[in-house]
Amino acid sequence: MEEWERWERRVQTAAHPVAYRLVRAVAARGPVVRVPRVGVVVSDARLAREVLTDAERYTKTGPGAAAALWGPVLGSRVLIALDGAEHAALRRRLGGLFTPGAVAAVCERVLRAPLDGLGRRLAAGERVDLVRVVRDGAAEVIRELVGLPAGGPDFTDAAAVVASLRLWRTTLSGRQTERARAVLVRLSEAAVAAWRAGDESTVPGRLRVLGLDEAEARGAVGLFLLTGTETLVSFVPRLVALAHDTGRGPDAITDALVEEALRVTSPTPVMLRSAARPGRIGGVRVEAGERVVIATLLCTGAYGPFSPDRDPAETTDLRRLWFGAGPHFCLGMPLAMAETRAVVDGLRGFPHLTITDRRPARGVLIPAYARLTLQATGRAGARAKAPSRIPPAPGRGTGTRLRARRPGG
Repeated sequence: MEEWERWERRVQTAAHPVAYRLVRAVAARGPVVRVPRVGVVVSDARLAREVLTDAERYTKTGPGAAAALWGPVLGSRVLIALDGAEHAALRRRLGGLFTPGAVAAVCERVLRAPLDGLGRRLAAGERVDLVRVVRDGAAEVIRELVGLPAGGPDFTDAAAVVASLRLWRTTLSGRQTERARAVLVRLSEAAVAAWRAGDESTVPGRLRVLGLDEAEARGAVGLFLLTGTETLVSFVPRLVALAHDTGRGPDAITDALVEEALRVTSPTPVMLRSAARPGRIGGVRVEAGERVVIATLLCTGAYGPFSPDRDPAETTDLRRLWFGAGPHFCLGMPLAMAETRAVVDGLRGFPHLTITDRRPARGVLIPAYARLTLQATGRAGARAKAPSRIPPAPGRGTGTRLRARRPGG
């Protein structure tokens, strides 16, 4: 087993010591397997896409799906709890906040100073925990987006709410629900003020213009607070670690390497749906109300080991399955890519980075490093003259460095 694979397996098993081994064993039995008390587990990419794109038959709002998990905390009028025309309308109206140009502008305003600080610390020979840098930066971006004051309450409690979930649970416990509600009330007070002011540059302000009431706006803000940081905190340090463990510095992180790292790490390891009516998935009978578990990590991992130099045609049919598919394809994907690009650019001037210490996070929902300490061990190279570009679609830019995207593109 290669170095990168050993560490990735440690990250997965630290997060889910039982569930990770279980889903791997389930996948060995076939592409679709019914697991008692878990649901119908799908580990084939083609079948997973069929489920995710058929929103009438497989919904996010039925028993065991995401809405059942988060609805008691966030309410019923948030993207994660809607399907059909209501979901499409709300997504369309929020879309302007997540265009590549809009998120690039947010990242430029919010991340330039902390990433310049990262560069100075590395240039001085300091050891820097990349996990902390990414977590703090992602939190500030979400604060900016949803109208919270810079340097306000940290997201530690919100991260703990997400981390406390387990892959096999279909609902939050009463205690988890009450804790999550309390956390969101505390964090979202400033966002409610933005809603009252009707500031359309923020999520809550735009929601007011769209006709959502205060409680509904608070729920939408809560969704971004709960989900807007942890996937990035999972992916970016693992991306840098994958490059390091395969003999590459940050200056060698290409478009193809980012796409391949997303495939291998799959920061959203599972996706949940509920069968709205009886049917079949890959020949396996599924009853109405049954939970369908898309094992994204296994779907994408079936395409082989980490190999940034592979022919893009080999994985074209995945079409970024790690961000979902169909009407619920991740709305925040451009933001995640912009933040990834910003951090990679912040490291690009240090081609000889060494990982001096790392520790996988234990007992969390989204597999991640708890700590990934970097140190520049060679002479810092010249910084890139232009920011990098994460491509808008897979299979492009293979073998090229990440190139600049003009704001507003």
